[in-house]
Amino acid sequence: MFLDKFASRLAALALAGTALALPVAAMAGVVVKSTGPSSTKYPVGTKVDDSASITLKAGDVVTVLTADGTRVIKGAGTFRVGDRPQVAADRFASLTRKRAATRVRTGAVRGEPEGNPTNPSLWYVDVTRSGTICLYDLATVRLWRPGTDGTSTYLIGKPTAALPLAEVTFDDTVTVAALDPARVPIADGDSFVISAPDSSTSIVKFVLLGEDYEAPDMLAEALIDKGCAVQLETLASSLEASAEANGG
Repeated sequence: MFLDKFASRLAALALAGTALALPVAAMAGVVVKSTGPSSTKYPVGTKVDDSASITLKAGDVVTVLTADGTRVIKGAGTFRVGDRPQVAADRFASLTRKRAATRVRTGAVRGEPEGNPTNPSLWYVDVTRSGTICLYDLATVRLWRPGTDGTSTYLIGKPTAALPLAEVTFDDTVTVAALDPARVPIADGDSFVISAPDSSTSIVKFVLLGEDYEAPDMLAEALIDKGCAVQLETLASSLEASAEANGG
């Protein structure tokens, strides 16, 4: 009996030692923006381990998003991906928070830079941009216009229909307006034409995000996979601007 217990204890210790000896899986990041001579070597969507190094040339700028934050890497030189990020992951809660559009009142959004307004939420639909838009909830769509001067009305319709389904009016100083789901019901994969007061148009396709992507890098991968390039560009530009502000 004593020998059996002793043998079992040795086996348990050996198993624990084996577990401790297992290598720790490397964290991976995803390239969300890449410009310069090496952009074809590190295209958007490339996954890179934090233990890896990347070599850049003069004029290269590669933005890597990880679970821990963001690194904006500029050439020329060789850089380790896993070095301390310039921007912590929690800095972007307001930009990427799930269902943020359902909790924010329509109206003016404070803090927009004058002369160069930027979309304050990934879940606001920019009425001036065509493309695929990923959303968590297709019944609570918020439209965003860059700029606040004057009252303007946009027409929302189907690409194959002659008449619009609804009008959305932004009052003076207002940047965010709700889309009425009763007038404009949206299903996964539906496309709509947004006509501006100056007769310019954009075509938006809506895609439903079926999973909850809490980690920034996982969200970026989902946007890439579903073709939501406008939102990925918004995310990458915001990350890069914040990194620059932090001295990156």
